[in-house]
Amino acid sequence: MSIQRLEVSEIRGITVVTFLERKILDAVHIMELGNDLTRIVTVDGKRDLLLDFGNVEFLSSAALNKLIILDKKIKDKGGQLKLCNMTREIREVFVITKLTQLFDIVDGRDHALDGFERATA
Repeated sequence: MSIQRLEVSEIRGITVVTFLERKILDAVHIMELGNDLTRIVTVDGKRDLLLDFGNVEFLSSAALNKLIILDKKIKDKGGQLKLCNMTREIREVFVITKLTQLFDIVDGRDHALDGFERATA
């Protein structure tokens, strides 16, 4: 399934969102991405999301606000948000803004998927 600039898939019960564009800079683009990500949680009812930044080379600070809002929505639903496959430069933005204290940032997709806590039925 594809939502505009995102590729959304399910792997081991986790919703994996892959950003398809290299640059996430434009205000309109960021607003659309924020709306799409929020829709996955609020409309589609997904609680556990893994955001894969493997294709992303540039990320504006405005996009960080959308991620903070998304994280709050997911936590309010009792879910988890993890971020993976960031370039060194993008990860540095999270370090400088101290967002590494808020977000669970993992190197690889498989490692991130293994890190999701599964509720026992």
